[in-house]
Amino acid sequence: MTSVPDSPASISPTPGPAGGPIAGPSMLPTAIAGAIAMAVAMGLGRFFYTPVLPAMMAGLNFGPSEAGWIAAWNYAGYLAGAVLAGYGWGEGIERKVALAALLVTAALLLAMGVSSDFVLISAIRFLAGVASAFVMVFTSSIVLSHGLASGRASVQSTHFGGVGSGIFLSALMFGLVMTAGGGWRTAWIVAAMLALAGLVAVGRLLPGDVARTGPPRKEPPIVWTRAMAALTLAYGIFGFGYIVTATFLVAIVRQSGGSSMFEAGVWLITGLSAAPSVALWAGLSRRIGLIPVFMIGCFIEALGVAASVLLPLPWGPVIGGILLGGTFVMATAYGLQAGRRFAPQSPRRVLAMMTAAFGTGQILGPVVAGYLTEWSGSFTLASLAAAAGLLTSVLILLPFRRA
Repeated sequence: MTSVPDSPASISPTPGPAGGPIAGPSMLPTAIAGAIAMAVAMGLGRFFYTPVLPAMMAGLNFGPSEAGWIAAWNYAGYLAGAVLAGYGWGEGIERKVALAALLVTAALLLAMGVSSDFVLISAIRFLAGVASAFVMVFTSSIVLSHGLASGRASVQSTHFGGVGSGIFLSALMFGLVMTAGGGWRTAWIVAAMLALAGLVAVGRLLPGDVARTGPPRKEPPIVWTRAMAALTLAYGIFGFGYIVTATFLVAIVRQSGGSSMFEAGVWLITGLSAAPSVALWAGLSRRIGLIPVFMIGCFIEALGVAASVLLPLPWGPVIGGILLGGTFVMATAYGLQAGRRFAPQSPRRVLAMMTAAFGTGQILGPVVAGYLTEWSGSFTLASLAAAAGLLTSVLILLPFRRA
């Protein structure tokens, strides 16, 4: 892999030692701020829907298609937020936007705990998607630019590891709430309280601005090469492939007869696998490159998606959770980093455009999965379609594996 050219507003990290220490006292708070922000926005704001989903479906009498549409509205919001964030209006106010989006995330988590109407819940999840995209783009702009400026590549691993840490902690919290006799509404309210605590921590630790060598500037348009176009398409299909299991894994456990504690345990294992994944894959990415590692991740994830429905309890969901967690955060992060290499002068536009493609796949995934599940009576067909999508991403990138 080549190093990333200097760019003062860059939001994609240079490669570095896997899991290396974050040297210097000034970078540790920044890395932790990024991890907490990602844990709140992704682990709670986006993916907490997964462990709560079966209980919500039972409590509100929603079927798989309703559940899929609610998830799709969240991903539509993520797409809209990513597109909006790609324009220049956020230059110089990244920190304010990120903190505001975290506050909105906490408020919307609370709203989920007191809502019952399908349309209202869909609207809440749409807005939550917008907020999570803003946190992703603007917090990453700050945290990863400081990592680049200080030469601390390990900031990337800590920052994106917050997604898995958030999934793990949310699964642990959900299990504790259910063990204590609380319901799904209580779980959403507790999630809102955790998000507020995270907001306070991020507000204290996050730097005041993106690391720049000059004043804020508007980035030029992306230069679209064949490799950039192929990566963006593959990244969008990857969004379709991973999101089916990421949305319905716990529902798959319930449909298979698993207990509520096993449901929480599977999601907890997923988070544990996701937290260190960026760091664990870093060494291989240095040896063979970003695109090959992304392709390997998609292939392994396809195996996990298929295993989650083809193997019986407890092995299917456990293996599916491990392989999903061990690949999806890594593939998300390294796919964005590869895009930054293909268009180094437009890092935020690349992040926004690829996140938009990713979001499009995520919108289609749960909707298609919901209807296929209602038509077939199980999640098997939907999961196999998702696995096929992941393999398609691999095939699209084969001509560019040495790019």
